[in-house]
Amino acid sequence: MKTKMQFSWFSTAILCFASFLALAPLFWMVSVSFMGPEDTNSLTPPILPSKVTFENYAVLFEQQSMGRYVLNSLIISTCATFLALSFNITAGYAFAKLRFTGKEKLFQGLLMALVIPGQLSMFPLFFMAKNMGLLNSFGGVLIPFMASLFGILMVRQYALSIPNEMLEAARVDGASEYQVFWHIVLPNLTPIMVTLAIFTFLGAWNDFLWPLIVLSDDKFYTLPLALAGLSREHVQDHGLIMAGAMVTIVPVLLIFLILQRQYVRGLLAGSVKG
Repeated sequence: MKTKMQFSWFSTAILCFASFLALAPLFWMVSVSFMGPEDTNSLTPPILPSKVTFENYAVLFEQQSMGRYVLNSLIISTCATFLALSFNITAGYAFAKLRFTGKEKLFQGLLMALVIPGQLSMFPLFFMAKNMGLLNSFGGVLIPFMASLFGILMVRQYALSIPNEMLEAARVDGASEYQVFWHIVLPNLTPIMVTLAIFTFLGAWNDFLWPLIVLSDDKFYTLPLALAGLSREHVQDHGLIMAGAMVTIVPVLLIFLILQRQYVRGLLAGSVKG
């Protein structure tokens, strides 16, 4: 019993220390975002602001047009999420439950494509966007998020857990393939849909490299691009930069906190049932 208690205390101490290491940068970022120049420019910046100020946030939205970048990121991330759900859910279900010519070979091709670095696909995607006239537009940014190999495979693994008897019974009762998919398959895929939606939204919200390649007009810039420009123009204004970082991460943190139960449930169910 004593050994178990010692091990428990040791595990708790390790977890607390790891949590501190993970949360300390976030705490520091929050603190600095509310500091004035007298704190951020001092030789020994305080851990907590000597005087809480919202000036950095006011400058962001009044002088740096941060509201426009927030709206751009929200539009792109929301559209990317809906597109990814539409394509990945239907493709994953098709690979799991439907029969069609070349299904196995196509699936093997998708598995082999997973080993290709994502950066290599940016070249053909760029020329595709250029030929379609989608450069410097939201449409060009959305191209990589329309479908993902990881999303298709994740949905397929989860869809395999749906009993074939349930689908066949619905077809025998006269349900069309659309009705089977809409009324039976989708409700059973809800946990993995939430997980995929969070993955996609976070990926689109935090993406920096692809928007940097596609976009040249700052009116289409997303938050990561705006934050990079802000750090170049105001390299000494640490409070302003940290406020911009806070504006970037707070929305996704809220989404994760609200949907974390469904997110974890989808991951666990997919790993166990798959």
